[in-house]
Amino acid sequence: MSKIRVLIADDQEIIRQGLAVILDNQEDIVTVGQACDGEEAVRIARELHPDVVLMDVKMPNMNGILATRTITGELPQTQVIILTTYDIDDWVFEGIRAGAQAYLLKDAGTDDLANAIRGVHRGESQLDPAIARKVMAEFRRMSAPPSPWVPAQRADEPVMEALTERETEVLGHIAQGLGNKDIAQKLFLSEGTVKNYVSSIMEKLHANDRTQVVIKAVRQGIVKL
Repeated sequence: MSKIRVLIADDQEIIRQGLAVILDNQEDIVTVGQACDGEEAVRIARELHPDVVLMDVKMPNMNGILATRTITGELPQTQVIILTTYDIDDWVFEGIRAGAQAYLLKDAGTDDLANAIRGVHRGESQLDPAIARKVMAEFRRMSAPPSPWVPAQRADEPVMEALTERETEVLGHIAQGLGNKDIAQKLFLSEGTVKNYVSSIMEKLHANDRTQVVIKAVRQGIVKL
């Protein structure tokens, strides 16, 4: 079994080394490089093409947001996880806009971090619960009821296929920021079954990732926050 290849970008050496020890103890994850700033992260990513980059936000020379935007733009197969101590709204939304597939705080547990890496490697999005609440609050603001004369869906938007009762239930848990494993435990389903439901929901809502799913679901009134 090939291991998930991870690049760690953080301006604090002790953090980089600690993360490397944690990740290298996982059977399916290996650290392939370390970078002390955004510029070095971009350079090493171009050389090594890692599967996942753990990216700090505030770093010298080039910050993590710019590095994330560069890496995701040039290396579409490389997924970026923002791993930081900052949960400031501007950093959160800029990180997501830059193409990060996950946003975790550094107080996340070892299992949470390892599972986030596995999740984004599978194409899933991951948000720290505290970050998810901020994102949901922003979606709530964006999805405020429109004026009566403004249609909820533009004429040029594709028609969304109706969700089944179970898909709606799974969607509700996605909107709470839960990953497939947690949803599976709550609904007494296998993780593979939940993954199939998530794929079906994305297809029906014409969404590319879990974040888009929630945005579209809130705007259409399928879920309420």
